[in-house]
Amino acid sequence: MVRPVPWRRPAFTLIELLVVIAIIAILIGLLLPAVQKIREAANRMKCSNNLKQIGLALHNYENTYGYVPAWGFDFVTAPPGNPYGSNQGHSTLTQLLPYVEQGNILTTLNLQRSVIDPVNMPPAYGTNSNSTTVIKLFICPSAPGSRPTDYGPYFAANGLPLGPILLPPTDYAPLRGVHGSLQTCTGGTTPTGMEDQGMLGTNDRKNKPTVTFAETTDGLSNTICFAEIAGRQRAYYMGRPNAGSSLGDGGLTLNCGWADYNTARQIHGYSAAAAAPLPSGVSEPPAGCSSINVSNVNGLYAFHTGGVNILLGDGSVRFLRDSTSPGVLAAMITRNGGEVLQSN
Repeated sequence: MVRPVPWRRPAFTLIELLVVIAIIAILIGLLLPAVQKIREAANRMKCSNNLKQIGLALHNYENTYGYVPAWGFDFVTAPPGNPYGSNQGHSTLTQLLPYVEQGNILTTLNLQRSVIDPVNMPPAYGTNSNSTTVIKLFICPSAPGSRPTDYGPYFAANGLPLGPILLPPTDYAPLRGVHGSLQTCTGGTTPTGMEDQGMLGTNDRKNKPTVTFAETTDGLSNTICFAEIAGRQRAYYMGRPNAGSSLGDGGLTLNCGWADYNTARQIHGYSAAAAAPLPSGVSEPPAGCSSINVSNVNGLYAFHTGGVNILLGDGSVRFLRDSTSPGVLAAMITRNGGEVLQSN
């Protein structure tokens, strides 16, 4: 009797396996850019919402006090009892903490004392561990997650060698005004002397103590109060980190912390023609007429393609293209320049 031969399924050949692998690789290559675009779109929307929440906080603050919190202020003299002898005051974001559901942090800070005071600084410089709290609302999700934030070298250079002091960063900065390097590129449409004529002004205890919405005579809907200057302390130029790894060699730029009022910036004009990254020892490119996504040292900068998110005085958020002309940008920064704002 002849026994039936069991049927065996033929195995895949090497060529068939290679073809299947190639097809899978092609599909992944086609899908990956789409996934990345979707992720970036979500990050950009989240970033826009962060600024929107800051705008709501700003308006709630103004409704409470009748004026806006300045980009920063100094006390007339250093409050007594401060061994560091500093009279530096507090940032806009610190003053807005109760209005972004972070009032628990503010209760541990003393706004009547300098930000550089043991009661407001973390160990080993002080006793307040809450001053190192990272607030996600102040960080753009598109910005690099790992970055240096150490103020230790700065304090060591000023006679306080107490080790690292990692202050939590922010990617959103108040705009102080228009630096002369940008003003020269506006074709005479921006008046001179606008370095500190941003919407928030300076609550300088030595001079005028408050700035109001009414003083934004250019119009709240035409004036930027906050914008992205992302990625600090790492210094970036034209999409790439600068060469170097410290404050001294151009790789880092100091001010990045939400509690540091020096995070606010006068917006410079930059040249976009130099090769990236900049050479070691150089933190800023030469002066020119570009200020969006060129350098994050003193210019608007984001990790979104094509522009940055900005918060206007009326609380609205817009995406400002990096092709925006210097004249339009400068007009949007000043609160009372009297410029005629035209579409770019």
